[in-house]
Amino acid sequence: MADEMQVIEKSLSINNKLPKQLEKAIDRNVVLRIGWTSAGDPVPKNGELGLCPNLPKGAKIRSLGKLGSFIACAGKGGTYTHQGEVGAYFGAGNDGNINTCERRAGDYLGFAMKSGKITVLDGAGTHVGSQMEGGVIMIRGDAGKAIGSGMKDGLIIVHGDVGSDPGTGMTGGKIVINGRCPSPPPDVQLRPLKPAELKEINALFSDEDQKVPSDAVCLTSAKKERSTPAKTTEGDYSTLILIGEEKPPLKFGTCDTITIIGEREGRGDALALPIPVLPYVASGVKSDVLHPCMVESKPRNIDIALIHSENLHEAGDLLIEAAGFAVDLDAFPQLEPEHIEGLLVALRSLCGIASPFMLIRGISNTQRLHLQAREVGSDAAISRIEDGSGIPIVASLPMIGRSASQNLEGNLCQKSAIIPWICDSRDVAIACASGLDFIISMPEEDLSSWLEKLEEGLNHHLRQLGLNAIEQLDRGNLRAISMDTASMSGIRLAGYDRPLPHWFAR
Repeated sequence: MADEMQVIEKSLSINNKLPKQLEKAIDRNVVLRIGWTSAGDPVPKNGELGLCPNLPKGAKIRSLGKLGSFIACAGKGGTYTHQGEVGAYFGAGNDGNINTCERRAGDYLGFAMKSGKITVLDGAGTHVGSQMEGGVIMIRGDAGKAIGSGMKDGLIIVHGDVGSDPGTGMTGGKIVINGRCPSPPPDVQLRPLKPAELKEINALFSDEDQKVPSDAVCLTSAKKERSTPAKTTEGDYSTLILIGEEKPPLKFGTCDTITIIGEREGRGDALALPIPVLPYVASGVKSDVLHPCMVESKPRNIDIALIHSENLHEAGDLLIEAAGFAVDLDAFPQLEPEHIEGLLVALRSLCGIASPFMLIRGISNTQRLHLQAREVGSDAAISRIEDGSGIPIVASLPMIGRSASQNLEGNLCQKSAIIPWICDSRDVAIACASGLDFIISMPEEDLSSWLEKLEEGLNHHLRQLGLNAIEQLDRGNLRAISMDTASMSGIRLAGYDRPLPHWFAR
């Protein structure tokens, strides 16, 4: 673990110095070198990850060594050349960069790229160009299975053999293979290149070695649209009630409902929520409400930017404005621990190391989420209740609580959930009583009025319970009013006033 932390610290340190160095290098029109001393002696890098994100137009970087994942991601028009091997997700979210790897690249090369060009000179791993929407990837050497998986547009060229399932899930774009190609899936068409296509493709390359011969094959999608099943979740919090624990109600007074995210014992740029709700407003807040929100575009300096595969290419623009960010891990393909570290290094370098960051996964992966959040030092672990698993709302409460007690005990990471309905103050109180630190919910159309109602209602519920602070709520204040809810949640059944017997069985 110490070695991993050293690699992360080195990577963050390199990225932290880049903006000023790049500014000078762009002004002088010189190449910035990573992996050499100032005297020009080679000092190859070894395992650094998440380097050089969001390279601006005019930036030129050359690096040396063996690098990890998410190198030169979310590029915006710079030129990046690496002498050596790179790990997974090289050039992920590329939107204008010209990236070159002079040796082999790992899996998910050019993942979700929008534009630009990526060249690899010694083969690549699996899922090359997965979910790409534009740009050009050129590989000299073999590529692994599932090349172009889920691609929507763009061009992939391989001068070598490819693995099984080429083009699986693609709905657009072209995959050109100058080598052996196994039979594609049923929805992918394998055909020869048309003369006009061959001319257009070869016009992209001045190097004769990179041009495509006339006997190369082309893969295109035979299916333009793919449907995904609707995600549904049963229930809400209506079968749970709040009760006091022999404390008299408070007639008057204002209760403490503030929740702090990312405090890190005074070491972080903490974010304060006036009430334990983070509204989800995808397109950005258009009113003057001074309450932090989770957004996918147009963040304010108090908002949390939600990062996923569809907006990874905009990460630089989003994070320079936002107070922090949350990564939807389920929107990415299978991410190994090293891949998550690489992605977080890149994003934290753009947002600021002290800024709060959070991880999101579906409720069925809650234990895995909490383990990953603990490993990377995340400020919050957020479970998405509606993840397609069909797990009832009330069953999610013990899943989160049990996992948190096993994996987050004594950790600064906070627990949260995205609920699939517009919450009211009672929902907020029940969620906090169940052990969550805050919840994420879609707001009503009038955001300001909705937040006022939540605050007033939450204060009312706390006073009724004889409490003056939100952190005083616990499971002792909850009762289930149906046998099914008590059976699934482990919450005490009203009247019986204890959990059902099977919750004590070994």
